[in-house]
Amino acid sequence: MREIIPLSSPIRIDVSVPGSKSYTHRMLIAAALSDGRCLIENALDSEDTRLTCEALKRWGVAVEDDGKKLVVFGRKGQLAACQDSIYLGNSGTSMRLLTAVAALAEGKSVLTGTERLKARPIQDLIDGLIQLGVAARSLAGNGFPPVEIVGGRVNGGRAALNCSLSSQFLSALLLIGPYTREGIEIHVAQGPVSRPYIDITLDTMARFGVKTVREGYEKFKVLGGQCYRCGDYAVEPDCSQAGYFWAAAAITGSTVRVKGTNPHSRQGDIRLADIFGRMGCTVTAHKDGVAVEGADLAAVDVDMADIPDVVPTLAVVAAFARGRTVVRNVGHLKAKESNRLAAVCTELGRMGIDAGYDEHTLWVVGGRPKAAAVDCHNDHRIAMSFAVAGLRTPEVTILDEACVQKSFPTFWDVFEEFYR
Repeated sequence: MREIIPLSSPIRIDVSVPGSKSYTHRMLIAAALSDGRCLIENALDSEDTRLTCEALKRWGVAVEDDGKKLVVFGRKGQLAACQDSIYLGNSGTSMRLLTAVAALAEGKSVLTGTERLKARPIQDLIDGLIQLGVAARSLAGNGFPPVEIVGGRVNGGRAALNCSLSSQFLSALLLIGPYTREGIEIHVAQGPVSRPYIDITLDTMARFGVKTVREGYEKFKVLGGQCYRCGDYAVEPDCSQAGYFWAAAAITGSTVRVKGTNPHSRQGDIRLADIFGRMGCTVTAHKDGVAVEGADLAAVDVDMADIPDVVPTLAVVAAFARGRTVVRNVGHLKAKESNRLAAVCTELGRMGIDAGYDEHTLWVVGGRPKAAAVDCHNDHRIAMSFAVAGLRTPEVTILDEACVQKSFPTFWDVFEEFYR
């Protein structure tokens, strides 16, 4: 456990956060499928991204890691067979993206993970793969992992895809599109939620030399017979991780600049800084990063369907704001590493804050949070969000501080910058 020490007064600091988790996953996959040697700088080294990297190695991809950069040797879209099950922990991103990538591997691949991962739905992606000519199934027959994919050459074609639970179903199919015989045409039948992550996928594909065609978020085409191009690539800082430090500024009256963040990033989570601006903070875009200066906070009413990962962060800040904050269209948070709506409300309740949720909406009534021992629900984002509360409220303890390894292994080291 870790007890958080409150700040005695506002401070002014610059912090650095690791590379984007979303970009790292996608760049690893594109590099593995590319036509040669790819160098990736500033890739996130975390539990989730290591799981993706290890899975790619099991399919014959060579990866060199010197601690500062990754060198990935692409296999031109042809992955080797893997006889044993591939374990993906509790990484939903790895499970969804690699379920599609498995269609390019020779023979049968089985992807599995923790009990929590086995409770995260994947049938919509399986249905999409089947429409593209891939033999895919949920081994338990319930629409959840583990999944079995029989791979090799993928025909492609048209698919209607339900993306109301996750945009990753669409990203997964897009990523393998260049290596299909006929190309793919995806019609989004429902959704998509989390639209910025689709933009990240398309941006990654474009950077690796693959052309796509889109009609808004309703129709996507990828020509077959293309190839990801080898080269040197860099991962931009993670805006989800930046959000914890902007949140700390918001509730303590401090000024925090997160170096390297860009207000024009395709990462949707950059919007969290603007939401803090609506709550009363001063947000400034510098040449080398976005800064947030805290202030007296007021509640907001905001739609966060496209930026679900930063909902717990906003919820903690809302606990210190005047009024009732309403966060709309976030029902898909129930199927994350934890039921994040329930986890947020439970832990805010421990702190004496009125919070609740229904099918699609979360609300938080601001007040004076009190001391509490925070159960992280084995969820990295709960741990990091509630650590921020301890910078303002005495005697806040994070019970499972190690769960940050999933996405931000150096979180506590960066957090210590507030005390230097």
